[in-house]
Amino acid sequence: MIVYLHGLNSAGTSGKAAVLRRQLAPIEVVSPTYPAQSAAEAVKILSSELGPLLQHNEPRILVGSSMGGFYGAWLARRVKAHHLVMINPALKPWALLQQVEGWQYNEAKDEHYYLSPEMVAATQAYETLPTEVGVPVTLLLDKGDELIDYREAEESYRGQADIRLFEGGSHTFEHMDEAVEIIGLLHEKLKSA
Repeated sequence: MIVYLHGLNSAGTSGKAAVLRRQLAPIEVVSPTYPAQSAAEAVKILSSELGPLLQHNEPRILVGSSMGGFYGAWLARRVKAHHLVMINPALKPWALLQQVEGWQYNEAKDEHYYLSPEMVAATQAYETLPTEVGVPVTLLLDKGDELIDYREAEESYRGQADIRLFEGGSHTFEHMDEAVEIIGLLHEKLKSA
């Protein structure tokens, strides 16, 4: 089973989730929608939804993009995942999101909400250091990410993760075909272990 965790201003119906479902079939891909902007609520919803799902003996891979990578790092050990794949992760959203505080529009959910300084600061309670993730990690980083400097994740996880760097790209992540191949191989490896 693969669980895809979307980023801020996205939803479980995102393009990345659709690509994973289509290209990795018949592997089950679950992609819950959760309020990524509200850390405590996001963690509560994800923990309650994923806990029962991830109790099976099949391979369990969490794939998180941007804020989904942040929540994936916190959840990986707690929901007993076998592997965490982070795509252009927002490792320190309490610093990153300060620049976009205010009214937001989540097109995927057709929803407006206010991203307050308190909401941004609340993310720090869920910081997970690379040594605390508790499962193997693969980082997929586009060097052209215009929102998050890929070097931050590369430095933080050096020696702690399998790091794959891709030339160019953007925060959206332009290398999903490569990501699908990597995730598929991880799933096969876990299945045969």
